[in-house]
Amino acid sequence: MGRQKGIMKEKLKTIQQELKKHPVVLYMKGDKIQPLCGFSARVVHILNNYGIEFETRNVLEDEVLRAAIKEYSDWPTLPQLFVKEEFIGGCDIVEELHANGELKKILAVF
Repeated sequence: MGRQKGIMKEKLKTIQQELKKHPVVLYMKGDKIQPLCGFSARVVHILNNYGIEFETRNVLEDEVLRAAIKEYSDWPTLPQLFVKEEFIGGCDIVEELHANGELKKILAVF
């Protein structure tokens, strides 16, 4: 049990480091070239519309990452979008922010 706790703690630390390093990160199923679920594909499509650079992390390749990102954000579903280390939301929230113009404001600095 202690070993698993240590692995999770290290993964949470890695997530924090990635978010500091990359301004826009999408934790998703698949990647931006080949999303592997419809919700992830929808968020990638929205981000591509803004023409910004963003990183993706495929949670299907790493079960610990999949669990850790949910713990990190305290959000149960994927995908999860982070901008400047701040959790923005999942697919529904990103779509809503995009529709009402808020996402454009959030991403304006890029």
